[in-house]
Amino acid sequence: MRKWLPLFAACLGTLMLLIDVTIVNVALPDIAVDLGTGLSGLQWVVDGYALALAALLLVLGSLADRVGAKPIYLVGLVLFAAASLACGLARSSEWLIAARTAQGIGGAAMLATTLSLLHATYTGRDRGVAFGAWGAVAGASAGIGVVLGGVLTDLLSWRWIFFVNLPIAAITIPLTAIAFGPSPRRADRGIDPPGMAAFALAATAITYGIIRGGEHGWTDSRAVATLIAGGLALTSFLFIESRSAAPMLPLPLLRHTGLVATLIAALGMSFAAFAASPLISLWLQRQSHLSPLRAGLSLLPMSISAFLVSGVFGRRLHDLSPRWTIGGGLVTIGAGSGLMTLIDAGSSWAAAIPGLLVIGAGVGVMAPPLVAVGMAAVPPQQSGTAAGAVNTARQLGLALGVAVLGTVFRGAAGERLTPSHFATGLDSAVAVAAAVGIACGAVVFALFRAHERAAEPVPAPVPVG
Repeated sequence: MRKWLPLFAACLGTLMLLIDVTIVNVALPDIAVDLGTGLSGLQWVVDGYALALAALLLVLGSLADRVGAKPIYLVGLVLFAAASLACGLARSSEWLIAARTAQGIGGAAMLATTLSLLHATYTGRDRGVAFGAWGAVAGASAGIGVVLGGVLTDLLSWRWIFFVNLPIAAITIPLTAIAFGPSPRRADRGIDPPGMAAFALAATAITYGIIRGGEHGWTDSRAVATLIAGGLALTSFLFIESRSAAPMLPLPLLRHTGLVATLIAALGMSFAAFAASPLISLWLQRQSHLSPLRAGLSLLPMSISAFLVSGVFGRRLHDLSPRWTIGGGLVTIGAGSGLMTLIDAGSSWAAAIPGLLVIGAGVGVMAPPLVAVGMAAVPPQQSGTAAGAVNTARQLGLALGVAVLGTVFRGAAGERLTPSHFATGLDSAVAVAAAVGIACGAVVFALFRAHERAAEPVPAPVPVG
């Protein structure tokens, strides 16, 4: 039993950080009322966490290689716990957003190190069991998050969706210190602070510009300035990476078509499948008048569908080309988002279920092999960087998706959120999600097809005579 204590510590931390991606969704209406914030503030409550994860995953993975994964994981746990306490005590939306960003920094340290810790701790069959258990916990976290968020918000208050992390952290921190041995270090592994800073600035500025433009209009000087700054920061990031001795994202990796396809798929999945969830939660509670718990249960069909599809068909899907599983999964997600456009002012909460089930099926098809496909597309010595890049793309897709879909919703619904206005805004947002899912699916299908053709052996010439 003692040999599984490291796995338990890694899974507890993973569950805690991934639950916090979705646990806030059903609490958003209560947060808005209690802190007196509007849609843009709620967007940042979600995006502050996702952006911090996206910006820091790769660089913290490099730092963990250099100083050891265990100390980085422990620091992440402590920071996550402290930030969770700060979230629960928040007295303004600005306070909550800042604390959520700190949570994301701690979460990035944890997510960047858990698999490395398990890889260093277990070998052979035990390693396979450990990775399988970790994957199961990661897969279940979205469903657990919406239900737990509903229970805590209903029975106690929205603040308890953050306070609940404290007893979990109180167990996980000492358990990690005791259960894991010293982590291997690579003194030759460099880190890339300039690249990290440029990437974080680009992602934050572009997200801020999109949200600001939706709120104040696209001629607003601050929105225009931050979007321009984001573009310049992105250009700087590419320049820095092309010349860095230890780049956060080695640009030659992007010559591998299979990895590019996987990155587009990861970003598109988070955008099309998950970014509309805050808006759907608001619709369920404000327009369908469900309690937070019932709203959380109403969102659960997506997670159940994903779990069943991956569990029942996972082994069979493993034999198919990624262009069918990943590309087809994206198109399925897009189709499910398209079904959500059938919601109108008179719809009940049940109108969302068909779309959620289809979206979940698409996630269940494409999510399990996603990281492995990205890792397999590059040389083995760069597989860890590829895995980090895929996880970064997932978080970036969520952050950008929440910003874009919230802006689309605001533009279509206007300021008067009557049932008809709300339905119009929601339909417009999920229509954009559907278009992104289908478009990304088509691009990914084509890229994987090109990747497979390039990998096909060239027939030897037949001698003449």
